[in-house]
Amino acid sequence: MRQAVVGLLAHVDAGKTTLAEAMLVRAGAIRAAGRVDRGESHLDTDPMERERGITIFAAQAALDWAGTHLMLVDAPGHVDFSAEAERTIAALDLAILVVGANDGIQGHTETLWDLLKRHDVPTLIFVNKCDLENPGRDALMDELRTRLSPACLDGAALRAGDPTAAEDAAATTEAALDEYLAAGALSPATIAELVATRAVFPVFFGAALRNEGIDELLDALAALAPKRAWPSAFAARVYRVSRSDRGEHLAWLKVTGGTLSAKMLVEGTDRGEPWTEKINEVRVYQGARYETVASVPAGRICAVTGLSHVVPGSALGAEPAGERPTLAPVLSYQVVPAPGTDVTALVRALRELASEDPLLGVTWHEQLQEAHVQLMGEVQQDVVRELLQERYGMSVSFGPGGILYKETITAPVEGVGHFEPLRHYAEVRVLLEPLPRGTGMVFGTRCMEDDLDRNWQRLILSNAQERDHVGVLMGAPLTDVRVTLLAGRAHAKHTEGGDFRQATFRAVRQALMTAREQGFCLLLEPWYRFRLVVPADKVGRALTDLTRMAAAFEAPATRGDMATIEGTVPASQASAYGLDVARYTGGRGRISLELAGYEPCHNADEVIEASTYDPEADLPNTPDSIFCSHGAGHTIKWYDVPAHAHTTVDPTRLRPFSH
Repeated sequence: MRQAVVGLLAHVDAGKTTLAEAMLVRAGAIRAAGRVDRGESHLDTDPMERERGITIFAAQAALDWAGTHLMLVDAPGHVDFSAEAERTIAALDLAILVVGANDGIQGHTETLWDLLKRHDVPTLIFVNKCDLENPGRDALMDELRTRLSPACLDGAALRAGDPTAAEDAAATTEAALDEYLAAGALSPATIAELVATRAVFPVFFGAALRNEGIDELLDALAALAPKRAWPSAFAARVYRVSRSDRGEHLAWLKVTGGTLSAKMLVEGTDRGEPWTEKINEVRVYQGARYETVASVPAGRICAVTGLSHVVPGSALGAEPAGERPTLAPVLSYQVVPAPGTDVTALVRALRELASEDPLLGVTWHEQLQEAHVQLMGEVQQDVVRELLQERYGMSVSFGPGGILYKETITAPVEGVGHFEPLRHYAEVRVLLEPLPRGTGMVFGTRCMEDDLDRNWQRLILSNAQERDHVGVLMGAPLTDVRVTLLAGRAHAKHTEGGDFRQATFRAVRQALMTAREQGFCLLLEPWYRFRLVVPADKVGRALTDLTRMAAAFEAPATRGDMATIEGTVPASQASAYGLDVARYTGGRGRISLELAGYEPCHNADEVIEASTYDPEADLPNTPDSIFCSHGAGHTIKWYDVPAHAHTTVDPTRLRPFSH
């Protein structure tokens, strides 16, 4: 039987979960469709989802149709949970992007489209809610072709052999054009190949709540599901981590090679360190219900118990490491516990939640005695609050959200760290180099094993990766930097593992202080990609506002009596602008914002000055080193450390960079 993991993705309120329910009912997988507005859908199983009427956590269910086994994954639609949607996309063979006919394409729709493109996922489009007032099929198709892809084609017409649709599809590849010119039509196999290679994106229309267009969509899924040959060696990728009602640690994964079986040993790595654990149970979920199975073959999804080291994105077995996520929070909130709360227990609970969502970004500020978390918005804030209450009995509130700035460097710089109190010894020399925007932190070595033993080098790299390094401009997280081990020294008798941890942290910090002194440090801030729609007579006001907000934008495009302006704008300037737009346009205007990435801060001097951060007073991140003299350890200031260092770098004895 053919099979495919099919994801349903959409902007919130497009009717995605209702579509999933209709598909399951039509295929006989469930008896009756639940209603999202009544809090009774089969796939929104969490009480928070049912209360809000939105999907927060990815849910699974399966159906069989026309000889094809389809495993549906209902991904979150709200922008606050787009990171979970992105992790889900990595597990898909095929996607259905749902667009509301009444609302059209929203900003988040385009973000999801870009993610599907990045992960190379074949995509069908279902225009839902066609029973509501809408501009009509022709106008909707024009919008899809303009804002998503010119290769969006009427799926029903294409599969029925309509000459116009076939000609449009044939024009996408040379091989398809040759076939069309020779035969005057495209075979079903060719159409399936065009979809599988993302040359064509079939569009279907319907109304899920009225069961309109469901059979047509299911027929297309069964016919167009890509055929894949999976490798024989076991491999899998974790796309979600959660807890069951009984508190069990569940890892949701896609098997991408071989067979996954209960009681088998699985290998992986955690921060560069290998681990081996045994899978206890293998579960196949259908909404909230599950069946325990002995094994799951490649190409299918399941949940397992017994894996405590994994996080979303973990690669198991022969599965290669995945890409870094594109979407990430840009706001940081202080977590304010109720009086009497054990703060240590609170931080531990937050870090447990972060194991399920690594982008939660829990930070403990020792000097302020405050816990901070990185969140996408207010709805995710509510979810974290409720999870802390339900699981741990902790009541918290949140301080006002602040922009999450980051820091990087603009030129290479070396650093050295030395840790030598009495009866301890370690020295580390590193090179910091700038990387392209969005790369994150990369760690590796060029040190010869003849100069420093392999085990010490592995320990240094592990130490370097175990903490989130902060910059020296305002203590913001460091990003887009490659840290390379150049040299190191141990003592045959006095060196312990913790000594290299201290030396490594100090080496990175000393390099950053040197970069600061030379003007090589750069403050980054998050920028939004925006799409602003206002009445044509309000364009002047809009352009004035955008200029004031330091935005970069294209010339306005006017259609009828409305104008559209697109560009990028600092997140710090635009977060509350939607209310202004509604006010000065009498409710007719709207702005959609999506994270475009981190770029240089538009008012860096002002932000740095306001932070009042003193990098030398940040004792947990000290750039100074400790040397031993006359039988006692003493501190050497960071700017004098290179003159006292015991290691040097011989360029002829550096090997190629390796992780």
